[in-house]
Amino acid sequence: MITFQNLQKSQIDSIVSMMQDFYAIDNYPMDVDKSKQLFEMFLSQPNLGKAWLIFDDEEIVGYVILTFIFSFEYKGILAFLDELYIKSDHQGKGFGKQAVKFVQHESFQLNVKMLYLEVETHNENAQNLYIANDFEVHNRKILKYKLKN
Repeated sequence: MITFQNLQKSQIDSIVSMMQDFYAIDNYPMDVDKSKQLFEMFLSQPNLGKAWLIFDDEEIVGYVILTFIFSFEYKGILAFLDELYIKSDHQGKGFGKQAVKFVQHESFQLNVKMLYLEVETHNENAQNLYIANDFEVHNRKILKYKLKN
């Protein structure tokens, strides 16, 4: 049975290990020590968001991270589905779909007005998962500016 458990400080090593596997898929750079520090900060400040480990019975099969943003345009809290990762040997078994449904439900409970996410253009499986769960392609272009601090 699938369950979602709030990430605890004692589980940071577990989630960072999975994060390394997730980032390796697209060759994203990752600093393990920095990621652990970021989780310490994230967990100590609930206004930043929520993170859950995904379990199949007693086995951790993935994780999901939701971060919060405030928007005047959307009249309240927006959430960003920052990361959703299912271990490769558990993909294609419905865990991703259940995780998306869980995040949608949690977002509703948290009075989130809009749920955003990013997906790599080559990741058609993820795109299909999100579109099948009522996400739409956003008609705006997201730009970024990286601060050098």
